[in-house]
Amino acid sequence: MRAAVFHGPRDVRVEDVPEPELDAPTDAVVRVTHTAVCGSDLWFYRGDSDRDAGSKVGHEPMGIVEAVGDDVRSVEPGDRVLAPFKISCGSCEFCRKGLHTSCVNGDGWGGDNGGAQGEKVRCPHADGTLVRIPDRYADDEDALRSLLPLTDVMGTGHHAAVSAGVEEGDTCVVVGDGAVGLCGVLAARRLGAERIVAVGHHEDRLELAEEFGATDVVAARGEEAVEQVHQVTNGGANHVMECVGAASSMETAVAVCRPGGTVGYVGVPHGLDGGLDLFSFFGDNVTLRGGVAPVRAYAEELMADVLQGTLDPSPVFTKTVDLENVAEGYRAMDEREAIKVLVEV
Repeated sequence: MRAAVFHGPRDVRVEDVPEPELDAPTDAVVRVTHTAVCGSDLWFYRGDSDRDAGSKVGHEPMGIVEAVGDDVRSVEPGDRVLAPFKISCGSCEFCRKGLHTSCVNGDGWGGDNGGAQGEKVRCPHADGTLVRIPDRYADDEDALRSLLPLTDVMGTGHHAAVSAGVEEGDTCVVVGDGAVGLCGVLAARRLGAERIVAVGHHEDRLELAEEFGATDVVAARGEEAVEQVHQVTNGGANHVMECVGAASSMETAVAVCRPGGTVGYVGVPHGLDGGLDLFSFFGDNVTLRGGVAPVRAYAEELMADVLQGTLDPSPVFTKTVDLENVAEGYRAMDEREAIKVLVEV
């Protein structure tokens, strides 16, 4: 089959690789039809994080089940499914409490599982991982495009809002205007926030944030951003969502959080090698909650809203490529020409 393979910084190639096959009775093989390039993929693409040359890439698969092991009960061949970026068993201590990303039997999509930016993947623990899409939407391209972000960025933005404690009538601040931050705006609106302040520095992305429900936008960085947020919120917000992962964005998040408030963080930590200065959190009794998003825990409730037409994260896809041109998708995201790239396989 064809799949995207990482060979070094800014060198992703589509090559012939072995097809994944059933290896255990709990496995499924899925023919991928839609996938995406993630902002977190840019860390290895730019050489900012380590990854083995020759490794298959991608972690946001949607497709059609081709084969299942004898013990699989939740899906069958022909079903349309999507899958979170993390494989989980669905039955261990942590899966049962909704923390699927800490599954004791967890796995990723690379290696022998095929890499989600490829024509097929093997899904260990199919019953605990795969999310079946109702048959009536199985060939509805608009619905599928809206559901694909549930594999990662929409569930991650939702985790930021939940971790920050956003509820009906609240004021919140979203730090970051990438796909996760924009989905965080959608999540905050969905949870009933009355005022949503989006902080970023790309005018086109902040315009989309307003379309998604942001009531205020701040196009600035550092101290200037903090000052503007304090002005529009009269001293900061009780609920802040950190959706970048950089040291500077975390500093902004705590600076715009009111004393006694909560920062919900979901950005993959980067540039924090010197550690996180906790004094600002300590001095103002600011709570820090969040981490890698257990998107499987949120999949069904978010899918229900997408399918009834009250939630649509698909505008985060501002470029579409086919699998053979996935390198162009990486380049476009790396150079900020695209917010998020959809890959049609």
